Amino acid sequence: MSNPVILDGSLTWPEIAAVAGGAKLQLSDDAWCRIERAREITEALVANGIRGYGINTGVGALCDVVIDESQQKALSRNILLSHACGVGEPLGRAETRAVMAAQIANFAHGYSGVRRETVEGLLALLNADLLPVIPSRGSVGYLTHAAAIGTVLIGEGKVRHAGTTMSGKDALHRVGLQSLVPLAKEGLSLVNGTPCATGLASLALARMAGLLEWADAAAALTYESLGAQVDPFAAMPLALRKSSGLQTVGTNLRRWLEGSERLKQSAGSRTQDPLSLRAVPQIHGAVRDAFTQVAEVVDRELSSVTDNPVVAGTASAPEVHSQAHAVGAALGLAMDSLAVAAAELAAISERRIDRLVNPLVSGLPAFLAAENGVCSGFMIVQYTAAALVAENRRLAAPASLDGGITSALQEDILTHATPAADKALSIIDNLATVLAIELLAAAQAFDMQPQTLPAAAATSVLQDRIRSRAPYYRDDRPLNALVLDVKELVSASLPRIDLG
Repeated sequence: MSNPVILDGSLTWPEIAAVAGGAKLQLSDDAWCRIERAREITEALVANGIRGYGINTGVGALCDVVIDESQQKALSRNILLSHACGVGEPLGRAETRAVMAAQIANFAHGYSGVRRETVEGLLALLNADLLPVIPSRGSVGYLTHAAAIGTVLIGEGKVRHAGTTMSGKDALHRVGLQSLVPLAKEGLSLVNGTPCATGLASLALARMAGLLEWADAAAALTYESLGAQVDPFAAMPLALRKSSGLQTVGTNLRRWLEGSERLKQSAGSRTQDPLSLRAVPQIHGAVRDAFTQVAEVVDRELSSVTDNPVVAGTASAPEVHSQAHAVGAALGLAMDSLAVAAAELAAISERRIDRLVNPLVSGLPAFLAAENGVCSGFMIVQYTAAALVAENRRLAAPASLDGGITSALQEDILTHATPAADKALSIIDNLATVLAIELLAAAQAFDMQPQTLPAAAATSVLQDRIRSRAPYYRDDRPLNALVLDVKELVSASLPRIDLG
């Protein structure tokens, strides 16, 4: 069991990803104090009749309708139920946990005004792995996803646990809680902010981080079979290009290929290699630079208050401020950027796959087939990679520009941060599959080399890891099963290059 994540100030994307993976979440005493202080301010706002959006007014285009104190509980409950209108397949376990962790982290900043009991309910469900069923479609930002979580706290909705589904009320009973009656502002706060986008974005970053390493490993294994330079990624010429991502890739490639006698034998057979081989540092490096920029945005969002309105001041001098902090423009743009970067990484991988299987350029048996003519080998799985790359191009269209008008012109610009994160996750999943195909093809090419000279020590270790999952292919089994086996390896671990 991993160590719990302690929420004191702000969480980071790796911490959200750790909770998504199953780590428990704990709040510090200071975090609980911030939550309690914000609730005292909210109650003072209600007691003093200070108008606040969603506290004692309607929401959306109904923001100027004042709600009497006797109806504020009903307002909060109705917000949760009416906003729980998502459709489609539910989010997965990791995605749901990521969103819940980000939601709790947002409340812990101490500006939302929900009760301690409300956060305790969310925390108890999360740590018990009693996860609300969150429909994945129907949100332009955050409302429907978050409402599916909030309805569970009031005993409605559905919850999944260990393969079973139960009512929200039964899930609460399992952790010793009763259904909550949401008080003023709690209904709005439970559907508000950017936790849906930040949670999914954190998960996307975690999955992408591992694939960055596997992409370098796959490229190195491919290069050893197809490359024509003895020192293709030398440090001095690469240092002339100012990019930390490029330098990291160059270092990785040199470590993977160090001591390869196979490359020494092929050295000088071409003046320079094709771009899908030669430009690996430049393209993989640019993707890493984009990743770093996106990670900074996500961490900045996690350290920010994204509720509307925010409560501030003190219980004796309460303040409420209607801003637009729930708008996730920064996250939408960042996730669109990550989606394009992941699509680019898959595109260059597919080009290397084509060179491995294409007898016109590979110098290897056609389509890496064990027997020419009788076997098709890797001919059609390259089609699969091409299809996924084409799908990525379609998915990479920017969600942040989709626009739209909702709530009778009151909400007349939409930035689609949650859909941007969702489609980035889809592209990253496709990337993992394409890299698995490249690793399979590169492993086949590794075994088909006509020379008997030794490969690099690191690529030999990598070859053994692939072969532990996927034997040499002779058209003797469905190839997609092997792709899934290697994809599982890619998704669950990092490539090992430490030979010490």
